[in-house]
Amino acid sequence: MANKTTVALTKEQYEEIIRTMRSGGAGFRANNRIATALVLEANLGIRIEDILDLRMKDIIRDGDRYRLDIVEQKTKKKRVFTVPLPIYQYIKLYAVENGIKEEEKLFTIGERAVQKQLKIVTDYLGLENIGTHSFRKFFATEIYKNNDYNIVLVQQLLQHSSVAITQRYIGISSEMQERALQGHINLI
Repeated sequence: MANKTTVALTKEQYEEIIRTMRSGGAGFRANNRIATALVLEANLGIRIEDILDLRMKDIIRDGDRYRLDIVEQKTKKKRVFTVPLPIYQYIKLYAVENGIKEEEKLFTIGERAVQKQLKIVTDYLGLENIGTHSFRKFFATEIYKNNDYNIVLVQQLLQHSSVAITQRYIGISSEMQERALQGHINLI
């Protein structure tokens, strides 16, 4: 599914998809591996191809914090950012439970398999226009809403080249801008 047609998930959709993927449904088995990969995309904001390439050794202890140190596959840009401790612990637990060594990929699965399983689950749930990129858009939208609508912060986290790209990405349309302006009239 093309990125331009995918929508950002709501928190409810995100939780429902992950829960369903972990429990299974009529005609499909539970798949914790794919659910975990999508949870990481939704919490780190990096593309699914970069999630699927992650290794524990990519998360480096830096004093009292952890940081992710990768080169993005799509842009070839170096990406270094803090991984919050609960996310590091979530990843570490997944690796330990699945016997994954530091230098091994966390996920031995391809992007097409993730997309195929996600399509099965979203069809089962009756959801449309959702692909793996919807989880990155969910990350961006949640960061935007939870940080005083700071579009520059979201731009930096996604490593977009301009604010305009980020605005389109998270769906800030001219209609929304119009409504915001109309709702902010303070004439004296």
